[in-house]
Amino acid sequence: MAYDEGLAERLSMHFSGRPDVDIKRMFGGLCFMVSEHMCCGILGEMLMARVGPDHYDDCLNDPHVDEMDFTGKPMKGLVYVSPDGYESDADLVRWVDLCEAFIRTLPPKPIKPPKKQKTRKAP
Repeated sequence: MAYDEGLAERLSMHFSGRPDVDIKRMFGGLCFMVSEHMCCGILGEMLMARVGPDHYDDCLNDPHVDEMDFTGKPMKGLVYVSPDGYESDADLVRWVDLCEAFIRTLPPKPIKPPKKQKTRKAP
């Protein structure tokens, strides 16, 4: 599935220069990871926002927000925001700030050991 390139550019600019942010392809879209935690992403033209369980119900009252039901079952703490909900830069920043506020409540991810390189035997 393709994702909104314009939204990807806006989010990339928002996070630019941040060594704690990685961008990964996930769910057929794009995901912005902050300190190894999924923060927000893009699926099609929808902004995926990880708002956390405490803000979930309040966010669903926004007319531009729907449950994230990627798996066919709502994922509590994650919502889809339609383009009208992040049209202005201020709206987009508000969503990203809400996502980052939730990420800051999470414990640090454990350090993963480096992956072993696969070796092949010579024929």
